[in-house]
Amino acid sequence: MEQIMIKMYPLWLSVVAAGMFSVPAFGQQTLSPECGNLRNAYGPYDYRNSIGTDRLNVVEAFHFDANVENLRKVPGQVGGEISYTLRAFPNHHRALMSMVRLGSNLKVSKPPGAAYSIGCFLMRAEVFQPEDAMVKVIYGHYLLKQGQRAQALEKLGAADVSQSKDANVAYNLGLAYFDAGDFGKSLENAHLAYELGFPLPGLRDKLKRAGKWRDAPPAVVKNEVAVPEAAAVPTPAPTTTAPSVVDKPN
Repeated sequence: MEQIMIKMYPLWLSVVAAGMFSVPAFGQQTLSPECGNLRNAYGPYDYRNSIGTDRLNVVEAFHFDANVENLRKVPGQVGGEISYTLRAFPNHHRALMSMVRLGSNLKVSKPPGAAYSIGCFLMRAEVFQPEDAMVKVIYGHYLLKQGQRAQALEKLGAADVSQSKDANVAYNLGLAYFDAGDFGKSLENAHLAYELGFPLPGLRDKLKRAGKWRDAPPAVVKNEVAVPEAAAVPTPAPTTTAPSVVDKPN
C-alpha cells in the first residue's frame, strides 16, 4: 500500500483565514472518555491556518523535526514528541501520518510515549476540525489498513464531498480509493489532482499498472462565433437602423 503523500505545496494547501480554534467552540462536541478532551495549555490551533506562523514553527522545531517525522528516534521518544504536536495541533496532517506509520511499524494501536491510541488521535482531529478533508483521508487510509473497508469508504466519501479542489487532497484520495479497490473514484481524483498541477506520477503509474488509467476527457471549449467585418461598400445614404450583431454564445 503506497504511503499517503502530504507535501507542503503552499499553492495547493487549503489555508483558511488566520485565527485559532477557540476552546468554547467545540464544547458541544464529544469524544470517547479514553480520548481525553481537546483542551491544552498550548492551543489547540488549527494546523491549516498556522502554517508559516511562529506558533507552529516553534513546536515543529522542538518536537516535530525531520528525525521525529521520519521515525528516526527511539519509538518511545518519537511517540511522545508526536503526541505533544498533536495535542497542540490536533489536525496536524504530517504528524497524524507519522503516528499512523509508527503504530504500523510497531504493530500496536497505541505507540509507546503516545498519550492516546492512533484511533483517538484521528477522532480528536476530526472532532476539532470536522471540515478538514485531509484528516478524513488519513482516517480512511488508517481504517483501510485495519481491514475496516466500509468505515474507510465512509470517511473517504466524506472527504470527497468536503474537499474544495485541493490537489493534495485529491491525490491522496485517489491513492486511498485505489487501495480500497474503487478504481473509478481513484481515477476521478487522479484527473483532478493532475489538472490542479500535482507533480508526482505515482497515482497515475499505479492506475496504469492496474490497467485502470484513462486519459481525462478533453475540456469542452466554447467556440466563439466571429463577427465578420463589414465590407467597405459605399451606401447612397446613412441609415438609422442599428447594425446586426451576432451574439457570442455564453
